[in-house]
Amino acid sequence: MLLDVVQIQKILPHRFPFLFLDRVISAVSGESLVAQKLVSISDPILQGHFPGYPILPGVVQVEAMAQAGVVLAHLSGLFDPELHHCFFVGIQEAKFRAPVVPGEVLTIEIKALRLGRLSKLSGEIRAGDQLKSSATFTAVIDLKVKPAAVPAP
Repeated sequence: MLLDVVQIQKILPHRFPFLFLDRVISAVSGESLVAQKLVSISDPILQGHFPGYPILPGVVQVEAMAQAGVVLAHLSGLFDPELHHCFFVGIQEAKFRAPVVPGEVLTIEIKALRLGRLSKLSGEIRAGDQLKSSATFTAVIDLKVKPAAVPAP
């Protein structure tokens, strides 16, 4: 394992219940990253989506891909959590092929199509050999704006 959840939390600002990566298995700087999410019935979103037939929403799957993309940008030296924010600016070609249910271990594979201040990435999520979803998305890395110092009266 390359990164555990505690190390991921040092990179991403997300916290429970909005942190969707449990570990990073591998990464090639500037190129690709493989992460995992363990889907549990105790995930809060599954309590209401849907009662009696819990499935992980597609939007959560795309967000997990985006979070993996930020970690890739960090490991590639382009994103510093102390200096930068990273924001979605577009989602293209999102496809949801099969429901994601509790008990599945999701493998999230991200490939950089363009990595920089404006990045374009593609991602796939699988459970075992079954493709669950895929998307291409864009994000922007921006400097954090610190409030100007207020002069003392």
